[in-house]
Amino acid sequence: MLNQSVEDRETDLPDYLAEFPYVNGGLFKDDIQVPKFTRKSRRILIECGAELDWSDINPDIFGSMFQAVVHTEQRSTMGQHYTSVPNIMKVIEPLFLNDLYEELEKNQDSINKLLKLQQRLGKIKIFDPACGSGNFLIIAYKELRTFETELLKRIQELELEKTGQFSKPFSVIQVSQFYGIEIDDFAHEMAILSLWLAEHQMNLIFKFEFGYTAASLPLKEKGNIICANALRIDWEELFKIQKNENIYLLGNPPFVNYSDRNSSQKEDMENVLSPLGSVMRLDYVACWFKKGIDFVSSFKDSLLAFVSTNSICQGEQVQLLWPYLDQKKCIINFAYQTFKWTNNARPKAGVSCVVIGIKKQANQCFIYNSDGLIIKANYINHYLEPDKNVSIVKQKKSISNLPEMILGSSPIDGGYLTLSEEEKENIINIDKESITYIKPFIGGADFIDGIKRYCIWIDDDKIEDALSIIPINQRVQECKNWRMHAGRDAQKGINIPHRFFYRKFQPNKVAIVLLMTSSERREYFPVGLISENIIPSNGVLVIYDYEPYIFSILSYKMHMLWAKSIIGKLESRIRYSNTLTYNTFPIPKLTTVDVDNLNIAAFNILEAREKFSHQVLADLYDPDTMPIELKEAHLKNDVIIENLYAKQEFQNDDQRIEAMFDLYSKMVKK
Repeated sequence: MLNQSVEDRETDLPDYLAEFPYVNGGLFKDDIQVPKFTRKSRRILIECGAELDWSDINPDIFGSMFQAVVHTEQRSTMGQHYTSVPNIMKVIEPLFLNDLYEELEKNQDSINKLLKLQQRLGKIKIFDPACGSGNFLIIAYKELRTFETELLKRIQELELEKTGQFSKPFSVIQVSQFYGIEIDDFAHEMAILSLWLAEHQMNLIFKFEFGYTAASLPLKEKGNIICANALRIDWEELFKIQKNENIYLLGNPPFVNYSDRNSSQKEDMENVLSPLGSVMRLDYVACWFKKGIDFVSSFKDSLLAFVSTNSICQGEQVQLLWPYLDQKKCIINFAYQTFKWTNNARPKAGVSCVVIGIKKQANQCFIYNSDGLIIKANYINHYLEPDKNVSIVKQKKSISNLPEMILGSSPIDGGYLTLSEEEKENIINIDKESITYIKPFIGGADFIDGIKRYCIWIDDDKIEDALSIIPINQRVQECKNWRMHAGRDAQKGINIPHRFFYRKFQPNKVAIVLLMTSSERREYFPVGLISENIIPSNGVLVIYDYEPYIFSILSYKMHMLWAKSIIGKLESRIRYSNTLTYNTFPIPKLTTVDVDNLNIAAFNILEAREKFSHQVLADLYDPDTMPIELKEAHLKNDVIIENLYAKQEFQNDDQRIEAMFDLYSKMVKK
């Protein structure tokens, strides 16, 4: 009945069927087999229909349902994670909604200007090129209709004040103003249905406010949400939008990790991003930014705002993607700095996100920081920091003349050259001579959690003697066999199975150790020292030739802030880089007195740690369990170094970051 107009229906239908209105000629055109219900499922269905109030259901629930039913592997590969309403509001409020309410406030006493504002609402186009189940389009539609209702109520108030009566209001906002592209057919159909539901809900609200509304049924076919690969079609040609129209691009393009890309997505990246150069080092979401920047630069009154993983504003991706923004003469006009992704679905996407707004030009830019504050700026740089037009470029040597930092040694051994404490003891019990070729070994987790590990370490001139020891020989042969059947890098080491593939160990030297991957919760990097003859893995970075003040600098709060500002992350953890973080870290020129003070501060930190030697570094540097004595030692160290950057005390981290960017700019210019 739902797909037949009244004229086409049989005349002898029973009343309970005839009462169903004509809904749509397409949505219900297919004959779908009714599933078989058990007694329990039938009862639940009847209870849901009879006892629950469905009038206020939020179409946002469809996104949650869609994410829940999609297979985990498909969701990971396609990056299908729906956006919750609070996160959508982070996009649409600064993109267009705040400006509309400001204009309403500004012109609230002029009927003519308010009517012109309503006419503008009827011309706005909202376009989501990765619309999924339609959450962005739904919320944008509902918010625009809500705004229009407030506007019309104000017009009525003004008309009553002037004439004692008011005209009959009507809505100018149509679902046809909302455009979307979605590659998944099921999600695409859900987006269309959700928009119809949102339209019906807003019509009911309009009727409640003004006493009448346009008929929602029958539903009209809407051709503006299509099922297609958004990266394989021309957005401009698709909708035939005029160059002078007011267009807002928004959405949450797919979150797809480097390792999860399929062959089709790699081809997408090559096709879309080839003008940028090294496309495979970028995140998949960069494709949408590139096409979006092209769109914004082509249309006079178009603006863009996407939710994205924060990695595109960190590390080497900054240099790969964002110069294209400058090339197309566009700017970042607003941004939400890193926030944790949340929605109502299970499982959630475990990512840290940003919101980036882009347009051709702006008189004022805004940054929404993690503390909920709004920072006004003349310019937002590619790291989403205010005013400083600075790009941090990898450096081969430290710009602050700090000693060389290198990555530890990498075994690529299948686990046959590295040993647990139990494995070490077993080998020694078999042949005590094997102790000659076993050394302490330390990786990231070992360092931070106090775990003891070891490795087989054979110098090239000792191969014959080492292989005469049966358990050592056996381990070496197993390593060779593993490398023979492993990846390309491992196969390069088939002829040297007795040794680590990359060896950067300097014997008989104490070293400073820094984790390659560190928790973003920490205020300080847990810098450590390792004694002679401990082999550092490629999970840590080491400095062999150093003075104590280097320990002080690495233990400094602004060192952590610098890392958080510019480098990439593994999920939300900080991924440290010697070339991009350490070598670019700007330190003011130090006097002899400064060095002496920092040396003392370094020893104070180590002394404070020694009082809690029974605790591992993970606990000592957890902000919830950090001992007060250690915290105070770090704070004293902070004060010494901060006095080198500025005469006045920093009031917040934003000022600290600004000072570092300023100093970096001056140093690289030299």
